[in-house]
Amino acid sequence: MRHHVREVQGARVSSPESVLVVGTGLIGTSVALALREQGVTVYLADRDAGAVRLARELGAGTEWSAGRTVDLAVIAVPPQAVAAQLADLQRAGAARFYTDVASVKALPLRQAADLGCDLTTYVAGHPLAGRERSGPAAARADLFLGRPWALCPTEETSPDAVEVLLGLIKLCGGEAVRVDAAEHDRAVAIVSHAPHVTASAVAARLADAPATALGLAGQGVRDVTRIAAGDPGLWTGILSGNALPVADVLEAVAADLAAAAASLRASADPAAMGQVTELLHRGVAGTGRIPGKHGGPARTYATVQVIIGDRPGELAKLFLVAEAAGVNIEDVRLEHAPGLPLGAADLSVQPEAVAVLSEALRAHGWHLP
Repeated sequence: MRHHVREVQGARVSSPESVLVVGTGLIGTSVALALREQGVTVYLADRDAGAVRLARELGAGTEWSAGRTVDLAVIAVPPQAVAAQLADLQRAGAARFYTDVASVKALPLRQAADLGCDLTTYVAGHPLAGRERSGPAAARADLFLGRPWALCPTEETSPDAVEVLLGLIKLCGGEAVRVDAAEHDRAVAIVSHAPHVTASAVAARLADAPATALGLAGQGVRDVTRIAAGDPGLWTGILSGNALPVADVLEAVAADLAAAAASLRASADPAAMGQVTELLHRGVAGTGRIPGKHGGPARTYATVQVIIGDRPGELAKLFLVAEAAGVNIEDVRLEHAPGLPLGAADLSVQPEAVAVLSEALRAHGWHLP
């Protein structure tokens, strides 16, 4: 095995010197870009020659040619295609170790075993990061910074294979999380796959909505439907690969919604609204359990709202004022004013920083509602 130990984010890890990325979409190209920034030799392969060419032009690596053997092959293809791709690469002796980045884990492992793949050299993996846009043009080297990266070794997986994948995750800036494949699939059904379907169901109501309704759309509906803009073809493959866990979650959500609808139809009886209120309370509790920054407990931040013009450099000016005031902006959200060249920037800060930031912003001429 030809890999070496290097310093990555302050830790000494065993990491690959050469990597083959098969599939130059958003995730594959982002992995390649992150590795190139760390000095790793990266080769690219894809059935779409145009995608490889674009990824190469973005600096993600050089085109793969048969006969090479790399330290690690990263399979960045849809879940149903992972096992077949793994089998092909292993027959060609393309790499010493293999991983994938599909968002479903039990299916590729089961199919790989059925195909007779060498499971000692394969570690199923899944970086929990993405964007609504797809393709190599949307790739970013920092896509995985601080993001969970699941790895699902089995009893057959060799320790060396796990070690090299951990090195890859460190190089990309991710946070490794070891988890059983079936548990992983149940978890992502709750936090990723079913939410995408429910967001799509809400967004689908907008397809035939009257212009009046769309004209009244605010930040709330944008927040709820944002992820529904993902590629339907890609998501159909993901959902079919994790069908039963997703169906279980959707049935539970549907039951809650059906109960809420029945309560609303009977809303003339004050007691009937109890189920709706209870659901809203459970929603608040669930939101509060979402981990905060750096994976720690969720923090309750205060919001400073600033009216901001729709002009180049306005956000940068805001951040400079915050920096000069010694205030860290934990998060930012923009809401545009329909028909006007301005909007509102909601700046999330520590509660004790509200007065300091507000005073600094007003002193620099910013308008706070």
